Amino acid sequence: MAKLAYRRALLKVSGEAFAGRAGAGIDFGVIDRVSDELKSVTATGVQLGLVVGGGNILRGTTASQQGVDRVSADYMGMLVTIINALALQDILEKKGVDTRVMTAIRMEELAEPYIRRRAVRHLEKGRMVIFAGGTGNPYFSTDTAAVLRALEIEAQVILKATNVDGVFTADPKKDPKAEFIPALTFQDAIVKGYAVMDANAFGLCKENKLPIVVFNINQPGATARVLAGERVGTIVQ
Repeated sequence: MAKLAYRRALLKVSGEAFAGRAGAGIDFGVIDRVSDELKSVTATGVQLGLVVGGGNILRGTTASQQGVDRVSADYMGMLVTIINALALQDILEKKGVDTRVMTAIRMEELAEPYIRRRAVRHLEKGRMVIFAGGTGNPYFSTDTAAVLRALEIEAQVILKATNVDGVFTADPKKDPKAEFIPALTFQDAIVKGYAVMDANAFGLCKENKLPIVVFNINQPGATARVLAGERVGTIVQ
């Protein structure tokens, strides 16, 4: 077994990552590829939790801007993350990865309710735990949910999976002169206005000294390499 830099970690995967090139909905080909990546991580012995977003189907903030009551819109967004989590669980288990979905919104017919001690026990038994339903409360993003769960399970790092190679001085898809930044302090990210995560989530990481690694989920083997301590993407600490 390879030497690990992190014994326990939390991976945040955006809902958009599940949409593939279509930009919306669920591309099961993409989830299949992501699940291969995650299966390789289990072989390293890392205890891995995941939080999935729901932006591929519906964003609560967007729905509220279109006239839906904000609280109702946020709950709709939370339910969408559960759809994504179940899709990912199904494909992971078909590949032999022992997986549990735990939700902040109770729906025992589909998944276990989130209980911190039970989640930690699943991780200790080598099960991958997918945390769905956000925080269970409106007005909080899945970024905040990811940081909250990471702190609760005592993860040593939070991995933010994106479609770019890390943090840049500008949007690399729009500005060819954007420069890659391999490492940042929390303070530098705030002063220079780099949007690593939303403000609430980022503040929690800074306050609790939880490092963030922003990396490209589309690079084969990237997740396992990060967990092994290789310099992949951008580390914020």
